[in-house]
Amino acid sequence: MTFAAAAAVAAVALATPALAAPQQDGPGGLPTTIHGGTWPTSHVQGVTVDRERGFVYWSFTQMLVKTDLEGNVVGTVEGLTGHLGDIDLNAADGRVYGSLEYKAEEAFYIAVFDVDAVDRVGMNAETDGVMTAVHLDEVVEDFTADMDGDGVFDGDTADTADHRYGCSGIDGVSFGPSFGRQHGPQRLMVAYGVYSNTERTDNDHQVILEYDVRTWHRYERPLSQSDPHRSGPRRPAGKFFAYTGNTTYGVQNLEYDEHTGNWLMAVYDGVKPQFPNYSFFIVDGSARPRFGEIAGQPEREYGRLLSLVDGGLRDPATGIRGWDFHGNYGLAALGDGYYYAAEGGPVPGGQEGEAHLYRWTGATPTPFERVTR
Repeated sequence: MTFAAAAAVAAVALATPALAAPQQDGPGGLPTTIHGGTWPTSHVQGVTVDRERGFVYWSFTQMLVKTDLEGNVVGTVEGLTGHLGDIDLNAADGRVYGSLEYKAEEAFYIAVFDVDAVDRVGMNAETDGVMTAVHLDEVVEDFTADMDGDGVFDGDTADTADHRYGCSGIDGVSFGPSFGRQHGPQRLMVAYGVYSNTERTDNDHQVILEYDVRTWHRYERPLSQSDPHRSGPRRPAGKFFAYTGNTTYGVQNLEYDEHTGNWLMAVYDGVKPQFPNYSFFIVDGSARPRFGEIAGQPEREYGRLLSLVDGGLRDPATGIRGWDFHGNYGLAALGDGYYYAAEGGPVPGGQEGEAHLYRWTGATPTPFERVTR
């Protein structure tokens, strides 16, 4: 859809608060439902909340939407031709960071949005000075890896032996302390997308990169999508592996949860019959990564392995622990055991997104219950 058409739809979203059903306040005055509007894009892919300032930020795959807690649209950042995935607020600088993919160009970025400057609908990601980007070389190396040694990179397809660890790019992002620590400097964790491929065994981990963004000002550049830059750190501060079984496109939403001290991973279910194919996993944030073999690799390989929490469902054949929950369209930990989980789908005029309030229970098979009042 053209930029003008997108702006027209955005104007409709601004003019029609009737999208919002009657809302009731949950704990701390949080709305039990927040609507993100209807937009001419793909589905909602991520959500993050600034409770202190009263704003919600939504990734709709090709645009960033800013609303208040009542769902009133404040502004949008548009014009993205790549895939904007999961997003998270960096409390240290007040900006929103999100995964941004350009697979045809073999370029993968963290987009950094100056959300204080987002104050109107239709702002342009390239020309309005509200977005910079940092390139991630490590992701490119794994995405383009010629694993079968035939000298040919097979491109954006799951039906190949290429792509180290089955890497399809990046999606889930979140800020939190280093794995194994409950406190300390906040790091940006970036989770790989992973192709669904039942014919290989080296794609059964979730792969997470750790970055210290406090020095990223040296790398940040405005992004020209017709001539993507490659400014970014050569290597991450850490690379970690969580054995979950293969999933369909990896961690869609990654979220650090201060309430439990753990890392939440929402995925699209896998299809390999030898795995339980849960939709939700939790990494034990208190367990230090252990050095061990990364199972299933074509040549023996070792790395830093993460531990799943000892809770939820347990698959007796593999020992994998997990839950059933639908946080793959967006997940935001609010503190005190409360969360927003996003939902969305096609409606006349585009894609609609909304976030519902949940409370942590730790129950099996679903560790959250929806708050309706």
